Amino acid sequence: MAKQKTIYSCTECGGTSPKWQGQCLQCNAWNTLVEAVAEAPTAHRYQSLTQAAPVQVLAEIEAQDVARFPTGIEEFDRVLGGGLVAGGVVLIGGDPGIGKSTLLLQALAHMSAQRRVLYISGEESAAQIALRAQRLGLGRTNMQVQAEIQLEKIQASLSAHTPEVVVIDSIQTLYSEQLQSAPGSVAQVRECAAQLTRIAKQSGITVILVGHVTKEGALAGPRVLEHIVDTVLYFEGDTHSSFRLIRAFKNRFGAVNELGVFAMTERGLKGVSNPSALFLSQHGEDGKGGTVPGSAVLVTQEGTRPLLVEIQALVDSSHVPSPRRLSVGLEQTRLAMLLAVLHRHAGVACFDQDVFINAVGGVKITEPAADLAVMLAIVSSFRNKPLPRGLIVFGEVGLAGEIRPAPRGQERLKEAAKLGFSIALIPKANAPKQKIEGLEIWPVDRIDAALERVRNAH
Repeated sequence: MAKQKTIYSCTECGGTSPKWQGQCLQCNAWNTLVEAVAEAPTAHRYQSLTQAAPVQVLAEIEAQDVARFPTGIEEFDRVLGGGLVAGGVVLIGGDPGIGKSTLLLQALAHMSAQRRVLYISGEESAAQIALRAQRLGLGRTNMQVQAEIQLEKIQASLSAHTPEVVVIDSIQTLYSEQLQSAPGSVAQVRECAAQLTRIAKQSGITVILVGHVTKEGALAGPRVLEHIVDTVLYFEGDTHSSFRLIRAFKNRFGAVNELGVFAMTERGLKGVSNPSALFLSQHGEDGKGGTVPGSAVLVTQEGTRPLLVEIQALVDSSHVPSPRRLSVGLEQTRLAMLLAVLHRHAGVACFDQDVFINAVGGVKITEPAADLAVMLAIVSSFRNKPLPRGLIVFGEVGLAGEIRPAPRGQERLKEAAKLGFSIALIPKANAPKQKIEGLEIWPVDRIDAALERVRNAH
């Protein structure tokens, strides 16, 4: 029997090479070529156009708001931008066992009361899905279930039952008879996702795809998968913790970087109405921090939602030639930069100290507005003096020691005042024009002025 011919496909751009190379010649990415079975060319794979397709003038096209329908889970709707869209394709990824299938099963159970829904599983049997639904206490629902991994049979089921919402769990388990490669290969994932997207756009079916992730946490398969779909969601959180976060990284119908917070219970995932309470340690009875050294409360912005997160720092004498710099939930390289700014512009030298930074609750903070809170927490731990009780902080710190404004400063301040905080140390450019009831504003423009203001408050 003749040996099957193989090629090497790039997981980033989908480019091919007859032999393995360290770098993809199409997109210049390193170590992204994986072996796959070479597909024989097929005639008439796509129907050729016999005439030119019509074109439209942009100014003459009437723009219309996209109609949405809720999933029945408020936090899930928030991340989606208000709900699902007819004909939209959503890709949701996350670590194994983090709750992707559980959340989607709950959402379909809610929607089945008013809409035709179909749950297609390539990883579980129908009996296993029914057992999980029973364990979650979903009761008797009108949700349709199918255990199938062949794309052509799935297409026939969609045509026969015409559901309004369909979940594919997961895209890596599907295969098409048109291709010879195994399920989960670059070609199969790309082809199956493209065919399901075409069906969604032509028929108006909302398709939700579950995607596997690699050990680095990125979605497995070709990067083109994220370009094809309309919305990309990531599950975050530790499987040993009861809290889960869903973050939107791409959304053609809503804002990106939206955050949904869930708690894993015996009855599945439950939305958390006040997520700020998860990220604040209860050092005192009021839970407003400021009672222990090295603790600062940051008001961060996740999409349209302001969140209060406690930033903890531990500065200790180092007993090794190279002091350790460890950051959990915050950018590691930015920590080294902030320590250099502290030394140069505030006279706080930590070159012989181990510095550890942690964002409480397992949340990941990527915005630079966390700079001021990180620096205040470091100085508080270094001097072993707590920050004033009821203090919240935000602001970006530049290399020259200046404190730059953060976007949506008014919303951050209102959220802090609503939760009972009394003092706000913020950039001078973010100072509100009208007084916010119950909140004293300390506007500063440089890091040394910020440290001096905190020192004089004691």
